Amino acid sequence: MKAAASLERMALEQDQRISEVVEREQSRLLRFIRGRVPDPRDAEDILQDVFFKLVEANRLLMPIEHVTGWLFQVARNGITDLFRKKKPETFSAKPVDLQEDDDELLRLEDLLPSPEAGPEALYARNLLLEELESALDELPDEQRDVFVAHEFEGRSFKEMVAETGLSMNTLLSRKRYAVLHLRERLQSIYDEFRKA
Repeated sequence: MKAAASLERMALEQDQRISEVVEREQSRLLRFIRGRVPDPRDAEDILQDVFFKLVEANRLLMPIEHVTGWLFQVARNGITDLFRKKKPETFSAKPVDLQEDDDELLRLEDLLPSPEAGPEALYARNLLLEELESALDELPDEQRDVFVAHEFEGRSFKEMVAETGLSMNTLLSRKRYAVLHLRERLQSIYDEFRKA
């Protein structure tokens, strides 16, 4: 009888601790997720999944040393999983801004042939977009994520260091390898268009 009462008391204490964590971290986690996930329903789903995994970890008596860090890591993983499941937007569907050396904003649209310039230009444009998407898909996830975040989303390395907890050198290295791969991969198509 004492053992049952002791187990019940432990379960209540666990539930209380989980409730306190949820109350304390819910708004911060939701802001974190919403900053990365455009659809509020998807953000809510990820948040609920994070707290479900917390309850599950407690029920399985998994030790979690730093609960806040663990929650944010589970949220990051949930965001990553969401974007892996969803069909990515094509570059032609969304204008992408690039930063030129003199800080003038340059859009990807400006670098591509106009779709109104005739069938040959439209063909070239579609071919370039397909090759770029294909080249980006060939990158390892870590390299692609850093490249896209910096070049297409305009996020600074400082922001990414704060979000990921990775070192600046790691992020810079990942982007460097991505750029080298993209240059090598797209060089032949670039040469073709220069000849034309």
